[in-house]
Amino acid sequence: MTSKKTRRFEDVRPGEALPELAIPITVPLIAGGAIATRDYFAGHHDAEAARALGAPHIFMNILTTSGLVQRYAEGWAGPGARFGALKIKLGAPNYPGDTMTFSGEVSACDADKRSVEITLKGKNSMGNHVTGTVALVLP
Repeated sequence: MTSKKTRRFEDVRPGEALPELAIPITVPLIAGGAIATRDYFAGHHDAEAARALGAPHIFMNILTTSGLVQRYAEGWAGPGARFGALKIKLGAPNYPGDTMTFSGEVSACDADKRSVEITLKGKNSMGNHVTGTVALVLP
């Protein structure tokens, strides 16, 4: 889900739903995200270490989740949007073999700042992996 054109503030309304985005959760995504963010905790790349901690497999780190949230919001808003703020809460872990599906809606618009707030969630088979809000400034 990538918008080729940037959304304009005038064209966005509170309550507008964002299209869903399904992200397959894979070992390369989890391990690559951990390595890219310099998070060398074994539970993010070593299945045996993750099992020793009581997890069934390696699990996604919060920085990878944050990046996917940003991808979702900016993919909807387009390349000319400016990222403002991110507030998220983690829930169910993301394990390989699952899919996380993002959904969201515009929850607020501020005409003075030309900003919009998006309330979103990323859900997998166990429940919400991530919930939160993102603020974007639109042209």
